[in-house]
Parts: sequence; C-alpha cells; structure tokens
Amino acid sequence: MTSTAAVGSKADQAYRQILAGINAGRYAPGARLVLSQLAAELDMSVVPVREAIRRLQSDSIVAYTRNVGATVIGIDPEVYHHTMETLAVVEGFSTAQCAPLVTAEELGRARELNERMRALLTDFDAQEFTTLNKEFHSVLFEHHQNPHILDLVHRGWARLAALRSSTFAYVPGRAKTSVAEHDHLLDLIAAGADFATVEETARRHRLNTLNAYLDHVAGTADDADTPSV
Repeated sequence: MTSTAAVGSKADQAYRQILAGINAGRYAPGARLVLSQLAAELDMSVVPVREAIRRLQSDSIVAYTRNVGATVIGIDPEVYHHTMETLAVVEGFSTAQCAPLVTAEELGRARELNERMRALLTDFDAQEFTTLNKEFHSVLFEHHQNPHILDLVHRGWARLAALRSSTFAYVPGRAKTSVAEHDHLLDLIAAGADFATVEETARRHRLNTLNAYLDHVAGTADDADTPSV
C-alpha cells in the first residue's frame, strides 16, 4: 500500500515537472493535460499527477472544463497589454533616472548579459532569454532613488511572471531586434545621454515588445477568421 507521504512526494515531483514544462512552453497555452499521458511521461501513476493538476488549477495555471479536461491557461491579452504599458512608463523613467549612477562595471555586466541573449538566438530558448532579459534590465534600474517608482517596476515584472508570460515564446523574431535595442540603450547610457533620450528609448523598447505581441494576437485572430480552402 502506498503511503500518504510517498504520494505527496510524487505529487510534488509531478507538480514541479509539469510547471517546468508549462514555463518552458512544452505545454503551450490551451494545451490539454491528459492524466494518462502525463503519468507515462513522468513514469508514475495517475494519482500524484491528478493531485499536481489540482494544485496547478488552484494556482490559476491550469483550468478544468467539463468534457474537455485540464488545459493550460494562456496569457490574458488585456491584462498583459495594461501591464506592459504601465511597465514601459515606470521602467523608462526609472532607467533614465538611474542612468548617471550606472558604473562602467555594471555596463560591462549588462553587455555580457546581452551577449548571452544574442548567443541564444541561434538555438532559441524563450524562457532562458526572458530570464536574462529581466536580469539585464535590473542592472539598469536598481539604482533608483525613488522607492515608490522602483516598487511599481518590481510589481510590473512580478505581474508578468504571474502571467507566466514570455512574449518571446509567441514572437521569437522580436528577440533579435530586442538585443539590438539593448545595445543602443547601453551606448546612450555610456555616452551620458540626457534623461529624456534615455527615458524615451527605454520606454519605446518596452512598447515595441508589447506591439510585437499585439500584432501576433491580431494575426492569429485573422487566421482564425479565414476559412480554409
């Protein structure tokens, strides 16, 4: 007889592995999570997998619909839109205000991170790219002297994480342009560009990512409306 502790341990393992698969894009938004298939993939019984799915449902990562089953919840385009617009404003301001405080060592660290992002373009990993992207921007806005604005920046990033949003998983073509925009932003900071120039560049960089995603959503909707021939 299997003990409760053993089941719990297996359920934790299943939860972590399924969540990792969702975050990595292996289980895409809208994908069905079939218990028997997951159990076979994870080499365990259905019981801990079912418990893991229940936990993911309570975390609002998975939805359960009668006659359909468990499916991965995707990005809410409206929430994402509002979050990215807000983040563009506060992060742009924060980056510009921090720019004079960024040291040569930190600029070097940011360039190193950007080169690591550039290296990912060949064999693209959206999740790793997004992780490095956050670290890159953190180097540039963590000097902030206004704790309220910095808090808003952190809230924006946290909300994106809660949405499990890697925009680059939807629009991988945006990644190459994003890296080039990073180079330009770093060059401006290194050259001591004025506040308005850095703020507008950082804000536009964030909005460019948002617009790439919105164009993708619009294109997907158009495709869905187009009858097959």
